[in-house]
Amino acid sequence: MVDRPPTLRVNPEERLQGSYRKKEKRAQKTRQEPSSRRKKRNYNWYRRPILWVLNLLIWGLMVLGSIVLWYAYDLPDIKRLEGVTRKPSVTLLARDGSVMATYGDLYGSVVRAEDLPLHIPGAIMAIEDRRFYRHFGVDILGILRAAWVNYRAGSVVQGGSTLTQQLAKNFLLSEKLYEPTNRSMRRKIQEVLLALWLEHRFSKQQILTLYLNRVYLGAGVYGIDAAAHKYFDKSAKDLTLYEAAVIAGLLKAPSRYSPISNPQLAHERGQTVLAAMEDAGFISHEQRLQYTVAPDPLKQARHKALVGRYFSDWIFEKLDEYIGKVEEDIIVQTTLDLRLQNLAEEKSRAVLDAEGTKLNVTQAALVAMTPDGGVRAMVGGRNYTQSQFNRVTQAKRQIGSSFKFFTFLCALESGYTSSSMIADTPLRVGKWRPKNYKYKEQGEVTFIDGFAYSINAVAVRLATQVGIKRMAEMAYRLGLMSPQPKDMTISLGSGQATLLELTSAYSTVANHGFGVWPYGITEVRTSQGERVLYKRKGQGTGRILNPKCVVDMLALMSAAFSYGTGKRASIGRPAAGKTGTSQNYRDAWSIGFTPDLVTGVWVGNDNESHMKTVTGGKIPAQIWHDFMAAAHEGYPVHVFPQLREK
Repeated sequence: MVDRPPTLRVNPEERLQGSYRKKEKRAQKTRQEPSSRRKKRNYNWYRRPILWVLNLLIWGLMVLGSIVLWYAYDLPDIKRLEGVTRKPSVTLLARDGSVMATYGDLYGSVVRAEDLPLHIPGAIMAIEDRRFYRHFGVDILGILRAAWVNYRAGSVVQGGSTLTQQLAKNFLLSEKLYEPTNRSMRRKIQEVLLALWLEHRFSKQQILTLYLNRVYLGAGVYGIDAAAHKYFDKSAKDLTLYEAAVIAGLLKAPSRYSPISNPQLAHERGQTVLAAMEDAGFISHEQRLQYTVAPDPLKQARHKALVGRYFSDWIFEKLDEYIGKVEEDIIVQTTLDLRLQNLAEEKSRAVLDAEGTKLNVTQAALVAMTPDGGVRAMVGGRNYTQSQFNRVTQAKRQIGSSFKFFTFLCALESGYTSSSMIADTPLRVGKWRPKNYKYKEQGEVTFIDGFAYSINAVAVRLATQVGIKRMAEMAYRLGLMSPQPKDMTISLGSGQATLLELTSAYSTVANHGFGVWPYGITEVRTSQGERVLYKRKGQGTGRILNPKCVVDMLALMSAAFSYGTGKRASIGRPAAGKTGTSQNYRDAWSIGFTPDLVTGVWVGNDNESHMKTVTGGKIPAQIWHDFMAAAHEGYPVHVFPQLREK
């Protein structure tokens, strides 16, 4: 009998029993595991979240580090923070050696915060960063407070940057990494990073010292000491509480709150700073109340800073003609006489205030110079803060009857004398029939009366004899660079010129016939005086009018100011000149001189609107008289040498 192979079938009951036995065996094995291994398995449940957090933290730090490296790689070396990169400063001195204006970047002496009166850093911290000594460079509480205030106001009314951040911003801008208008996120982040680094490297006192010596305070001034000298003519160590508050107020908007351009706003801002100082506990209530009214020094600062500004701008613009590009700090000695400058501004303003409104005159200009052209005073307009356009050097206006000066000079060179007789009868030149202003024809007048009374018919008759070309050449010879008309209207001044050109041309007669080029600079030297870059030499272009012509012209011009159209200008001492009025009363001139001083005056409107019958013998002659009378007060009477020799 053959054995059968064993079968693979299993009894179902046995299979169930086998499965049950396996499960039971595993359960028994689990019950037999040590308790320590069971605890380790339970610990794994909360170990995983911790590991995830640690991983996220590590990766976050790596990302943050990468961001910091990305924004910090091109930050400037803070070792350069104590140095200064700036434009060269230009200091203008008046004739007496006093400082009258500065241009470029002006820095004062380096001062330490601990050497200053406590109210100076106190004023700045009170209005800019009260928690300066309690933050690490970035004031989180200050940022949150500013955000809340701005949210409630609906606009940005408060900032949260610290003094350290402001110093960082100043440094970044001075290193030319950004333009002032750049407000990108990159710049903001770099300011924060640099502020944190500054706090790490420097003490609070060192940071405050750096800030006080670098901060911009308007008018080209950097640092507290330069601002003290600019606005109050004193050292920073001598600033009063009120003065410190005014300077601290400049930080918000240096131009808007400048004591020079806006003394009232500067005072109001100073009051805000004082209130902040009281609120911060830096001063008492009684100390604040002492300065509710703006003191005189604030008003004086404005007046002093604006004296002669038209002249200063003219000098600064011409500097490169003398020394080329300015590449170092320089001092410029000028010809301006502060006494005469103050008189010129005072007298021209007084006449305009009294007569301007009713006669529709809004602007006046005045320039005074020595016979050889040294400018002593210059008023380029009624109000420098409202308009910096210089009506002495930049405004080309119609000359009017003032041009007859050149016409009569040509006639004198042609052989006429002061006693020559000229027909004063109507004449026609083509279709043009010149008329006289409020003057009835006499039939025939003397040469001198034709000039003194500014008779148009006489001037045109002379012009037809001397010719257009010759009159234009005479004007050019005496300094009128502006092109003149090429028709007969040139004789009555239909062309244009600046007041400076006309006044220097008239100066030729006062200068005995020698040519005159107006100038305002006598010397330019480096700030320490070690090198002289320019020194004036020579006296113009030499003789351009013969002596006899000069003597005769002096007689004509003296008559005009003694009994002619310019008689209102008479000041009781030898004076000579000529008045002029353009078409439709758009321009009125009075230009004349004594043996000591030449002065030209123009009045009119910038929009060339008509004045109300204002001639050169009215407002301009009045200004000329008032200024010249005051300018010569207390000085001996001199006569014209040419007339004495005759």
